[in-house]
Amino acid sequence: MTLIRIPKSWQIFKQEITSETAYFNRRRFIKTLVGASIGASLLPLAGCQKSASETALDSSLDLPKIKSFTPNPNFSSLDRPITDRTLAGRYNNFYEFGGGKNIWLKAQKLPAENWKVEVTGLVKNPRTYDIDDLKREFALEERIYRFRCVEAWSMVVPWIGFPMKALIEKVEPTSSAKYVRFTSFYDPEITTGPGIVFGKLPWPYQEGLRIEEMANELAFFALGNYGRDLPKQQGAPLRMVLPWKYGFKGAKSIVKIEFLASQPATYWNTINSQEYGFEANVNPDKPHPRWSQAKEKFIGEGPDFKWEIKETMPYNGYGEYVASLYV
Repeated sequence: MTLIRIPKSWQIFKQEITSETAYFNRRRFIKTLVGASIGASLLPLAGCQKSASETALDSSLDLPKIKSFTPNPNFSSLDRPITDRTLAGRYNNFYEFGGGKNIWLKAQKLPAENWKVEVTGLVKNPRTYDIDDLKREFALEERIYRFRCVEAWSMVVPWIGFPMKALIEKVEPTSSAKYVRFTSFYDPEITTGPGIVFGKLPWPYQEGLRIEEMANELAFFALGNYGRDLPKQQGAPLRMVLPWKYGFKGAKSIVKIEFLASQPATYWNTINSQEYGFEANVNPDKPHPRWSQAKEKFIGEGPDFKWEIKETMPYNGYGEYVASLYV
């Protein structure tokens, strides 16, 4: 009998995916992404020599390679290519360092050395981890995930880290734990974003999940991407990755994880609950108050990159994993 494998709707054949070599060694001219909104334009870089800014950007991405990780076969292919590493490193939201996308240089002030992550609250085994502890005690894997911003742009990133449920198993939440709060690094002398200057925003940045969401197979802690340690502009040294939710749910540069009995206040939901819900699942049928979510601008690969307009998928295409959480 001949077995015919029918790929899932979000998968393509492995040979169509950008190769590991391509994204490790890409040193090509790219187009600069500017502006903070969905209407940001893409401008070609001029000249034949790398500017000081381009060299500095490369340095921010050329971090130590992660020596031991295993590609997860369930998340090794998608229906679109991996986003160019330099594009992904240049175009970021990290509001602690500014309101625009081009915050990568300011983010280099983040003091990522000797990092500690406190895990506390309603757990039997509270603990403080450093990054070496996390790399040593949890089996690291690579997962290629879609990333969808609430501003209606998207990427594909190969993250390296471990499933959040593995941490749950280590710390053993009590039966009273129903929610989890994640707190990001905050120092007003270092994280000098526009909101900090005016003192009007609810710092530090905090996000939250129901414990069932944190225990879902997709929920992931990233320590790296593109085979290397995580760049500062992308939330080094530890960030949340929740591919079925809008990107703002993924807290960066995490310093504290607390298991709680009640729903925590979160950063964007506190600022404007009408625009930024607590769940914030990707939903093409639920428009943002100021724009549609039915389509997205996909930021792709290559020196001749042009963004593509794509249809937004419910739960960003991961409904088979998470839809049951919201029945």
